[in-house]
Amino acid sequence: MVTHTLTGLCCLFFVLGPVSGLNPAHGGGDRLIAAQNDHFRRWGLVPADLFGGSPEALLTPLTAFFVHGGWLHLLGNLLFLHVFGRMVETRLGPARYVLLLAGTGYLALTAFAAADPVSDQPLVGASGAVSGVLGAFLLLFPRARVTSLFPFLFFLPLRFPAWVVLPFWFALQWLASQSAPEGSGVAYLAHLTGFLAGFLWAWVRYGGAARVSSADRATEGDSQP
Repeated sequence: MVTHTLTGLCCLFFVLGPVSGLNPAHGGGDRLIAAQNDHFRRWGLVPADLFGGSPEALLTPLTAFFVHGGWLHLLGNLLFLHVFGRMVETRLGPARYVLLLAGTGYLALTAFAAADPVSDQPLVGASGAVSGVLGAFLLLFPRARVTSLFPFLFFLPLRFPAWVVLPFWFALQWLASQSAPEGSGVAYLAHLTGFLAGFLWAWVRYGGAARVSSADRATEGDSQP
């Protein structure tokens, strides 16, 4: 319920907003660009505002969840949320799942902002919270098989357990954070922070009793991503 509701809200917010280019109310040309910039600054997290004492900015690590910079940004986050979020939500229940998303997302974006607290570049997207879901998934379902596409393996659909796929994803984020040029536009630090926060939250909350032992049961449609 929560995963599907958040997916719908993100899509609705994107389509009605100026970034999608589908809402004629935002105009075109320079007017549309100005509307997009205002949209990002209003709903996204601006580090300089967050650490500058603005009370309204304290909510932006949460509102930024629903703001995305383009179609690929939106669809990428929602794909990960759909694949991994449903099982985590089922395991935790709606209330704990919402707390996981809100807590890890807030922490991830705040940590990214703290790395450059005077920046006026807005940070948007659900990736910090989604990374928290991935971290929790690793602890809760370490042996669940995930169908993955790897560019260096010619995009063949291969199935690996989560304990292989998710640490590999984390390592890629870490390597990218070390090599990415300043202003690359990807908040790798938020991804890393969210993932670790989600894993530690699940560890503290459930410990060794969290792991689900049904390792080899299906994918899409009957409980495996």
